[in-house]
Amino acid sequence: MIIDEPSSLLEPVADKQPGVPDPASLEQTARTPDPDNPPWGVLKALLTWFASIACLTVVPLLVVIPYILYVYLSSGAPTADALVTDKNFLFLSILGVIPAHLLTFGVAWIVVTDWGRHRFWLTLGFTWPKSFGPWKCVGLAVLLLLIGALVTSFFGGSKTQMDLIIESSYRTRLATAFLAAATGPFVEELVYRGVLYSALQRALGVSTAVVLVSILFAGVHVYQYYNNIAVIAVITLLSVTLTVVRAVTGRLLPSFMIHFIFNGIQSLILVFQPFFEKANTVVPNKIPATNLIELFLRHLS
Repeated sequence: MIIDEPSSLLEPVADKQPGVPDPASLEQTARTPDPDNPPWGVLKALLTWFASIACLTVVPLLVVIPYILYVYLSSGAPTADALVTDKNFLFLSILGVIPAHLLTFGVAWIVVTDWGRHRFWLTLGFTWPKSFGPWKCVGLAVLLLLIGALVTSFFGGSKTQMDLIIESSYRTRLATAFLAAATGPFVEELVYRGVLYSALQRALGVSTAVVLVSILFAGVHVYQYYNNIAVIAVITLLSVTLTVVRAVTGRLLPSFMIHFIFNGIQSLILVFQPFFEKANTVVPNKIPATNLIELFLRHLS
């Protein structure tokens, strides 16, 4: 008795030739996004950057307006000098950065994924390259912190606006530490080294993109630390380092990890600093709404 076997078992199996890639593997590789060849252009990248600045300027302002109205109704029109030393006002200004970061993330997600058509993390290059792992990120972040401490201690300088805000109350200190570690590094890397750099390097070349992105990142902090050149120098060094790492590795994850560790260590110092001897540390964060409100009220008065 002869039993017919399924035809699939009788068909010859093609042996894979050594050195010949699997067609399925080639198809998967073709579908994998290249962070240096993003599906967005320079115009969308610049609009994303402008949107991030607008969010950081307008959203905290909207958060503190109800408090300003409360002060106005309870004790009369507040002066600019009174508000910039008001603990509640400063605390709310810091808290207002959280929704600003969330909105910025939403805008960047739309640009990166093209409304969900592309994979967010892979398109950004949020993966580890073979030549640059977590320990290199830790080492580089600590080295940057040590250099920053040496520069600021050697050159000194006046207290910056952020120093005064942090020292206004412990709750503001905690809020600043949270933003500096939890949302700041991710959103900033997403905008600057993720969206901006990827588009600029394809259009203008790697060197030009590194210079432009480094300047833009450092530049948005200058107004806040204008009275302390040493702090500006440290932020510039951080900006250049993060952008060069993005250019060399072709990935965003190492830049984010360096930024996260750099800010995270300083955030821990901020939290525990009141219980120990004061240290001269700077957290690279920003709240443009405070400056905007102060200037607006000064013009009104």
